[in-house]
Amino acid sequence: MIVEVAYALPTEQKIISLNVAEECTAYEAVIKSGIAEMFPQIDPENDPMGIFAKAIKDPKTTVLKEGQRVEIYRPLIADPKEARAKRAAKMKAKKEAEAARDA
Repeated sequence: MIVEVAYALPTEQKIISLNVAEECTAYEAVIKSGIAEMFPQIDPENDPMGIFAKAIKDPKTTVLKEGQRVEIYRPLIADPKEARAKRAAKMKAKKEAEAARDA
């Protein structure tokens, strides 16, 4: 069956299509794809993975289905909740400054 393995950096992404056995796991597909040799920062033993943007708990036991794409996730640079809170605080301060200036 045909599956894909994907990894993305801010400036580059790679999607590898490969033919695997019917009982292939997400972990096995990543190893077979050779993507870790292309991107040495990938650690298949520890990096989080998902299938079509849905995280999977155990890539070594998650069996793939025809056409699925395994995605290897990079660590987040910033916590999304913190980033959202900072943007909201910045917008609030800007609105307050505009209101004070107009008054």
